[in-house]
Amino acid sequence: SKEDDLLKLEAKYCSWGDTVHYVKDPNIFEDCRGSFLYDIDGLEYLDLQMLYSAVNFGYKNQRVNNALKAQIDRLPHLACQYLHKEKILLAANLSQRSERTFEEKGRVHFNVGGSAAVEDALKLVRNHTGRSLVFAFMGGYHGRTLAASAITSSFRYREKYGHFGDRACFVPFPYCFRCPYEKKRDTCNMYCLKQFERLFETEYYGVINKKTNQCEFAAFCAEMIQGTGGYVIPPDGYFTGLKEILDRYNILLIDDEIQMGFFRTGKFWAIEHCNIAPDILVFGKALTNGVNPLSGVWAKEKLISPDVFGPGSTHATFSSNPLGTAVGLEVMKLIEESDFATQIPKKGQYFLNRLKTLQKKYPQIGNVDGLGLALRIEMCQKDGYTPNKELTDAIEEIGLSGKLSAGGKRRGLVLDVGGYYKNTFTLAPSFYITEEEIDLGVELFEEALVKALKK
Repeated sequence: SKEDDLLKLEAKYCSWGDTVHYVKDPNIFEDCRGSFLYDIDGLEYLDLQMLYSAVNFGYKNQRVNNALKAQIDRLPHLACQYLHKEKILLAANLSQRSERTFEEKGRVHFNVGGSAAVEDALKLVRNHTGRSLVFAFMGGYHGRTLAASAITSSFRYREKYGHFGDRACFVPFPYCFRCPYEKKRDTCNMYCLKQFERLFETEYYGVINKKTNQCEFAAFCAEMIQGTGGYVIPPDGYFTGLKEILDRYNILLIDDEIQMGFFRTGKFWAIEHCNIAPDILVFGKALTNGVNPLSGVWAKEKLISPDVFGPGSTHATFSSNPLGTAVGLEVMKLIEESDFATQIPKKGQYFLNRLKTLQKKYPQIGNVDGLGLALRIEMCQKDGYTPNKELTDAIEEIGLSGKLSAGGKRRGLVLDVGGYYKNTFTLAPSFYITEEEIDLGVELFEEALVKALKK
């Protein structure tokens, strides 16, 4: 078959260094629309991960695609040392929104891909502080370039590439379902936050000189909701307390919004739920609805003004490419003309309620949670707690097999797996997903779960 021929070529000529072969039998997709992907035979798959939360506004979004097509015909390329209006307008839009939200003047610098934007954020930190070490969270994910790998908690991403002298100091995230301190959320009184605060009590805990009050660590890079870590949602008040500690010791806060930005959680930035302001904010993915790898950083003026971060401080050939900025500008207009602040929490609550109903039927669903349309399903053994990676893998593979029949016809289901134990489904559906499609998603998931349990 055509698919078999292509897979033979792929096996022979494509590097397996990406994530395609995390699954045993990779799919080849050929078309898409709304919340659905279509394989080489035209079979429909409901996608509940939407390119890791990049295609927030649905596949083949007509407004986004039209903006891209118009720019291709007008100014498709431009060396980044020259200006074009879309770059200026998009940077102004993002900066003005951030200024209203955080009550801080700042600027935007564009790049390509999330990891590159993280690297720029680290440059800003080093340039401002003269220091290179940072704190980051266990379970945090910030990319796989060398610098981004150094602050991503998985040693697996660093293991083959030598010594990382700038490796982050990894701090436990407030993962209440699996508290590393074995506390209970209702009675712990933010024990994990107090443990972090204790690091600053004496110089012998390795982070601070008490005589000068100078911390060896320049910044804390954090996702407000962990992405690859399993869409872990922190308890209310945690980040408020963390920011107070960071400010006390002049430690900058880098807010990684690459997965959660642009209304995934029901607010434009996820950090808005925490009522704090970052010093640096990193964004990407959904800015272009996934059709261009434009990313960037917003930083406070004191960190990024021309007199401290001047020409040539950082650069990439395709950083502020006109195709990306034109699409990004259209996405911002789309957001401004929509009521996502109301719609997304409403849809998210409907989805979460359906998942909680499902959880009552199957003890293997240990935890479900969500904020806006960022939702998690953590799979466990029958005890409802012990991680069950095997069951998770089986459900994912059954979904990708395209042999589900919920909804009255043969279909597939696209899910993304994350979590500390690779036992968590991280759901990031299109913002335009309907209640009928949510119902279909839950039915398909249950069908896959039942089949997996029978294996």
